[in-house]
Amino acid sequence: MPSAFGHAFPGLRRTMFHFRRHWWTLVTPASWGPRQVCASFATGPRQYDRTFYEFRTYTIQPAKMNEFLENTKKHIHLRTNYSELIGYWRQEFGNVMNKVVHIWKYDDFAHRARVREALAKDEEWQEKYISPNLPLMVQQKNEITYLVPWCKIEKPPKEGFYELVTFHMKPGGPALWGEDFQRAVNTHIQVGYSKLIGVFHTEYGTLNRVHVLWWTDTPDNRAAGRHRAHEDARVVAAGELGV
Repeated sequence: MPSAFGHAFPGLRRTMFHFRRHWWTLVTPASWGPRQVCASFATGPRQYDRTFYEFRTYTIQPAKMNEFLENTKKHIHLRTNYSELIGYWRQEFGNVMNKVVHIWKYDDFAHRARVREALAKDEEWQEKYISPNLPLMVQQKNEITYLVPWCKIEKPPKEGFYELVTFHMKPGGPALWGEDFQRAVNTHIQVGYSKLIGVFHTEYGTLNRVHVLWWTDTPDNRAAGRHRAHEDARVVAAGELGV
């Protein structure tokens, strides 16, 4: 898909997903390329803010999606008793179908460990959510991400439509590509392309990825905004500068 970001960085790849929101509280995954570097230990630059966001992606059996969503809607409050849910979405189109993506906020890794331990001991959570839902899942994946230094999570003005755009970056983290990438994102914001919700870079899981989450009120307005962005001299100039 053409994009003003498409020629941003050498070797950069871009993947787009469109989501139908479920149980928004505040505010994915990317293409499964042939050679992806994963990490179970941190390899990026020093992160001074210990707050992080866990992206969890579940692939659901196609015939079981409604059952999964209904059970989640009914019992998600048992999970949010322990940590903050940023958002929960069902993928509407783009790449692999029948997926849900949810984002959880943690103060630090000790906080996450306490939450996971408590959930394992919560009999109601295990009985009402885990036991009936696990057989409906085909696959589970997660990533640990941080907000880029120049971004904070924004809240959308109303119900709407969400787009997760994933960029595969050159190694080095925000210290290497952050300034140019920020300029490109800000250019799209200024031309009214869409409302930015958050920009996350991966620290654990598949490395060198940036997830950009956008909001717009309808898919058609998103498409119109994209067309305007491609015709706007400021967006074109940002691309020519290697952004």
